[in-house]
Amino acid sequence: MNKLILFFSLIGLSAQAAPVNILMITVDDMSADSIGVFGSKLSGTTPNIDRLASQGMRFSHAHMTVGNCMPGRNVLFSGLISHNNKVEGFYQVKDPEWPHMVDLMKKAGYFTGIRGKVSHSTPYQPYAWDAVLDTLPDGSKGHFKNAASFGISTLDGIRKAKDANKPFCLIVNISDPHKPFWSQVKGGGKDTNIPSRIFNSDEMPIPGFLFDDPKVREELALYYSSVRRADDCVGKILEALDNSGEAKNTVVIFLSDHGMPLPFAKTQLYHHSTHSPWIIRWPGVTRSESVDDVHMVSAVDMLPTLLDIVGAKHPNRLDGRSFLSVIRGNQQSGRDHVFKEYNENAGASRDPMRAVQTKQYLYLFNPWSNGQRVFATATTGTVTYRRMAALAKSNSHLAKRLAMYKYRVPEELYDISADPDCLNNIIDSSEHKTVLNQLQDRLKGWMKKTGDPMLTVFEQRNDAEFRESVIQQQEQESMARRAKRKKKK
Repeated sequence: MNKLILFFSLIGLSAQAAPVNILMITVDDMSADSIGVFGSKLSGTTPNIDRLASQGMRFSHAHMTVGNCMPGRNVLFSGLISHNNKVEGFYQVKDPEWPHMVDLMKKAGYFTGIRGKVSHSTPYQPYAWDAVLDTLPDGSKGHFKNAASFGISTLDGIRKAKDANKPFCLIVNISDPHKPFWSQVKGGGKDTNIPSRIFNSDEMPIPGFLFDDPKVREELALYYSSVRRADDCVGKILEALDNSGEAKNTVVIFLSDHGMPLPFAKTQLYHHSTHSPWIIRWPGVTRSESVDDVHMVSAVDMLPTLLDIVGAKHPNRLDGRSFLSVIRGNQQSGRDHVFKEYNENAGASRDPMRAVQTKQYLYLFNPWSNGQRVFATATTGTVTYRRMAALAKSNSHLAKRLAMYKYRVPEELYDISADPDCLNNIIDSSEHKTVLNQLQDRLKGWMKKTGDPMLTVFEQRNDAEFRESVIQQQEQESMARRAKRKKKK
C-alpha cells in the first residue's frame, strides 16, 4: 500500500508544470498609439508587436505613473509610488529599504538578467542581477540600437539560466525610439542600424497635441522610423525565445516606459505621457486576440502581479495590487482609476505634480506653477519645440500652447474621452464641479494612504503663497541632496 501511494505521488510530481519563465520587453519613449493595434494612424509601424498582441491579451487602459524613465521603471519594479521608493528623479538611492524585483525573483529561485537601461532599472548601480547582458557572448558590446544584438542577448540570458538550472526572469529594454532617432548619430557619421522600413515626412499623422509644420513632420518621420526599428528588435527577441524552445512556458510582457520624446508627451502626466501599450502573452492562460478594455492598470501594480504569476511571496509594503485575476479573464473591482506622480527630470529640476485619471477624466495638480517658473522638461531640445517657440512669435495659438508648455497652471481638468490630447482645460467649468470634487477627493485619499509629503500643499492648494513656500523649500532640499551626492563621488 505504501509503495502504491509513493508511485502515484511520483506520477503527480512528474506531471507538475515547470516554473513559468518571465520575459519582459520594454521600449523607450514610445506612445501607445504609435503601435498598430493601439490605434496608430500610420500603417506598418509595428508588425512584430501587432503579432504578439494577436497571440495574447492587450490592455486598453494601462498607464505608467510618470512620463520619465528612471522614476517610472523603479515604480514598476518596486510596487511603490515614487515618494515611497525614493527614486523621484535620476539619481541613486544607496539604501532604498525596500526589496527590488531582482531580490524577490532570486529568492523565488529565478535567474535574473537584464539588457539595456541597466542603471535606470534599479535604485543603485551596480545591482545584483545574475547577468547583465549588454556584453554579447563574443565579448563585444551590444549596440543599443542594433536589432540583431537584442536577439543574441535574449538567447544568451536563456542559456545562462539553463546552465544555472533555474527558470528565467529576463528584462530586455530596447532603446528605441528614444533619441537619438534613426539617422541622427551622435558626433556625426552614418547610422548603420537601419530600420526595416523608413517613413517619410509626407506620411506623417500629426498628434493632436502638436501642430502641422514641415520641420515637425521631419522629426516625426525620424521618430516613426525609430519605432519601426524598435519593432525590429522585438521581432529578434521573440525569434530568440522561439529558437530556445522555451516559448510555450514563458510569459511575455510588453510595454513602453512612457510617451514619445516630444512636447506635451514625455516628462509630463498628460494622457499621452503615461498611456502605455501593455501586452501579456501567457500560453494556456491568455486568449489570442483578447482585449481588456474594462480595467485600469498601473505601473505600481506590475510587481505584485509578477510575484503572483510565479507564486512568490509579496513584500510587507506595496502601494500597488496584483491584476493576475484580470489576466486570467476575470473581473476585478476598484480598477476605474490610476494615480500619477512627477517630481524631477534628469536635470534635477524640482517640479512636483500629482494626478488622478479615470477612463473619462484627468485631473492634474501642479503646485510649482506660479506664472513665472518655467517647467524644465526633457523635450526643449527637440526640433519640434524650437519650431513652436519660433512660430509662437507670430502665431497666437502657438503662443498660448508655448505658454502652457512653459508655465502651466496650478490645476487642470480634461475630458479624456472627448479630448485625449488635453487641449481644453475645463477646470473652471461649472458643469464639471461634481467630477472635479470627486477626483480631488480621490487624489487626497491616495496621498493620505501613501504618506505623500505633498499632501499638505494639496490641502492648501488655493493658497498661492503657501504653495510657493513649499516648492522653494523642496528646491533647496533637492540642491542639498545633489551637493551631498557629488561630495560622495
